[in-house]
Amino acid sequence: MTDAIPNLESERLLLRPLRLGDAAAIQAVFPQWQVVRFLTTEVPWPYPPDGAEGYIRDLALPAMDAGREWHWSIRRKQAPEPLIGVISLKDKPDNNRGFWIDPAHQRQGYATEASLAVTDYWFEVLRRPVLRVPKAVANAPSRQISRRLRMRVVDSYDDDYVSGRMATELWEIKREEWRAFREAMT
Repeated sequence: MTDAIPNLESERLLLRPLRLGDAAAIQAVFPQWQVVRFLTTEVPWPYPPDGAEGYIRDLALPAMDAGREWHWSIRRKQAPEPLIGVISLKDKPDNNRGFWIDPAHQRQGYATEASLAVTDYWFEVLRRPVLRVPKAVANAPSRQISRRLRMRVVDSYDDDYVSGRMATELWEIKREEWRAFREAMT
């Protein structure tokens, strides 16, 4: 099944299906407070020296093979090495998309651009009716991406993150709303 997950492209980005060979690049960038602080406590902190390899080998690849999750490395077309982040889709109630970007490449629109590409995949290829994404209220940049993509808050609650318990919002967009948004972009 992992082989069935395609490369995705956007104007500036290449999204390649995650593979075990990405572990060293992820391990070099991921364990930074700026990256992990708004991730849920499923992420071990401090991050172990073999955390990326174990995550890809034991969790991501089996879920990709089972058709429950889709993970891509994020790379810039102009310089595909190194990897600058990861974006994922999950067939999990109330938690369908997540991403992280290397702090050296944040605030350049890459997360929004990658989110557009994988959300298109979610609705047009996987044909899912709704996309839901939880976000810490304190994570203003991530919330802004959801606003740009015309998502709306449908629930709020507290959840546990690497940086502690925080107020959380559940953002949502339905397939027909996404299609109207994308049509208006053309």
